[in-house]
Amino acid sequence: MDGLERMDKPRRWPLWSGVGVIFLLVAGLVWHYFHRVESVELSSDVRNLTEPVRDKPVTAHPITLPPETTASLSTEGRDVSAKTNQQSATVDQIAPSSDTGVVSSADALLAAGKKDKAREQYLAALDAKPDERLRARIEETLGSLNVECIRHPWPMAEKQEVVIQEGDSVKAIARKSGTTVELVVKGNELKRPDVIRPGQRLKVFTGKMAITVSKARNDLLLTANDRFFKRYRVGTGRYDKTPVGAFVISERIPEPPWWRDDGRIVPFGDKENILGTRWMAIKATNNTAEIKGYGIHGTWDNTSIGKAESAGCIRLKNEDVEELFELVPVGTPVVIEE
Repeated sequence: MDGLERMDKPRRWPLWSGVGVIFLLVAGLVWHYFHRVESVELSSDVRNLTEPVRDKPVTAHPITLPPETTASLSTEGRDVSAKTNQQSATVDQIAPSSDTGVVSSADALLAAGKKDKAREQYLAALDAKPDERLRARIEETLGSLNVECIRHPWPMAEKQEVVIQEGDSVKAIARKSGTTVELVVKGNELKRPDVIRPGQRLKVFTGKMAITVSKARNDLLLTANDRFFKRYRVGTGRYDKTPVGAFVISERIPEPPWWRDDGRIVPFGDKENILGTRWMAIKATNNTAEIKGYGIHGTWDNTSIGKAESAGCIRLKNEDVEELFELVPVGTPVVIEE
């Protein structure tokens, strides 16, 4: 019965469905219309933004500041400019006088094989009176370089060309030039120094060597033409026995014998001989009191170097005294200071 009643009731759902469809269509049309309008406006804005700048000239408008503000800015600008110029001037003054810069330049020249130019740069760095640490570094490098240059036929400001004349000998040339036979031979790589011929050209060192010994520092400074050549560590006399004053080298003896105080001669090579491998006697000059038996010599006891342990002479390591022996001729001035 209930089922029949339901079947007999009128069916209204198709009507409501049609109304819903019409509503959706109208809403869709409205949405589409407004969306299209917004798109057109947006496209217009984009075109305006992307128009070339040349189509829209920009006019600059001057800005006028109060007089007091203008004066303040001008003063501050001058102050900043002055400070900048002052700092620039300070840098310009420091850079050329930099000791480390000169040394670096000398190192570069030495590495490039330009030994003579490197020597001049190192000497210039020493003339600038660097600090103790840098001075020691320069002296060590320059000392080795000086010895290397003087022992080889390399250019040096102190070398001069000598043309062999009839009757010349290496010994005579060395004496005339104020140098040693050893330097003439090594500096020219002479295989047979006793055989030289007229017209032959030699490079001879003509610089004037001088020695200064400091008892306080226990070192020996060798100079050439009053400029640094090399510094050596030495030993001096115990109980202040090393004399002070002005002297000259008066004798040079390789492999020397030693005269003991009792008059006995100890030959070279004897373990009692304390003179090492070289001996250079010194003689007092000017107003210095005359002395006997003093000189510069080697030693077999390297532990005494840098100390006051000798009987009064100045002693060096054997390898150092052999090098010094080659460099200084008879007549070289020696000054010993406290």
